[in-house]
Amino acid sequence: MSSGSRQGQVEWFERVCRDHGLPVTVQRRTVFEVLLGRRDHPTADQVYDDLKPRLGRVSRTTVYRILDAFVDLGLIARICHPGSSARFDPKVLRHDHLVCMHCEKVIDVEDARLDRIPWPDTRGYGFEIRGHHVHFRGICSDCRKRRKGGESPSKSSQRTAGAPDRRSGSVSSKKRRCNP
Repeated sequence: MSSGSRQGQVEWFERVCRDHGLPVTVQRRTVFEVLLGRRDHPTADQVYDDLKPRLGRVSRTTVYRILDAFVDLGLIARICHPGSSARFDPKVLRHDHLVCMHCEKVIDVEDARLDRIPWPDTRGYGFEIRGHHVHFRGICSDCRKRRKGGESPSKSSQRTAGAPDRRSGSVSSKKRRCNP
């Protein structure tokens, strides 16, 4: 999302919607305002939960459709990490992410060196690269503190979907929930 005041961001949202012939409804505007008010990378269900007190009667399907439309317009980005739900990022300027392997927290990271990663030659594959995104996987400070304190992290027993269990060699049956 472009930097600037909240009012400037809402004006930008309205302009993009108008330029693409998408009416600025109360529901769309409220979804956008919810995203502006969050500092994390919410799932569609978290956005829905935030909307319920403000809009009352709004369906989960409507929230999903609005978020998809916003992604299509470039108002927000859908970020996907294997084994987790799709999350939505109102920050559309170039940046990368730190992803906690225990609680699935996503943290923005900006480092100009990551913008200079050389892209591979994909001509032999007939593939045209249009961008890249780096996801660093690790353990966040909250989960590290819980581990030191003897608490078990909330997602520590869950494995990434499709990942082999190193002890048994079997593959996790947990469904992939993120479609980029």
